[in-house]
Amino acid sequence: MATHATPDPDEALWLTPAEKEAWTGLVSLVLLLPGRLESPLQHDAGLTLFEYLTLSHISDAPERRLRMSELAYLANGSLSRLSNVVKRFEQRGWVERTPDPDDGRYTLAVLTDSGYEVVVKAAPTHVRSVRELVLDPLSAEDQQDLARIAAKLRTRPVDLA
Repeated sequence: MATHATPDPDEALWLTPAEKEAWTGLVSLVLLLPGRLESPLQHDAGLTLFEYLTLSHISDAPERRLRMSELAYLANGSLSRLSNVVKRFEQRGWVERTPDPDDGRYTLAVLTDSGYEVVVKAAPTHVRSVRELVLDPLSAEDQQDLARIAAKLRTRPVDLA
């Protein structure tokens, strides 16, 4: 009778050199790229990357309105962080919050015309940075690989699927 050793949960399964290289590359992307994308936005439009993504996602939504819960996911932030940003946007006249007419348990973030002007003005700066820092250094095949890998690693809350 063959016996199988049960792996010791306290014993580390060290990364191979190839795994370490992949992991280090991912960590570098996750930690360094957002700051590099944010810097030109801050300089040219006075927006953080999170603020830009928030406005951009609402502007892309039908009728420029999006549930706060979905917006938090898309902008990669917590509901409380998003709520604080949207509150500032409301004070500037860029966004309005309203109950979702389809389901009153949800709140919609609605982009105003003024908010739309802000995102339209900031978009060229963001797109230039995305092209320069991400897309231009990659071949079309690399871009497809990046999209495929991102899809494999992505998690999405069940209620937004």
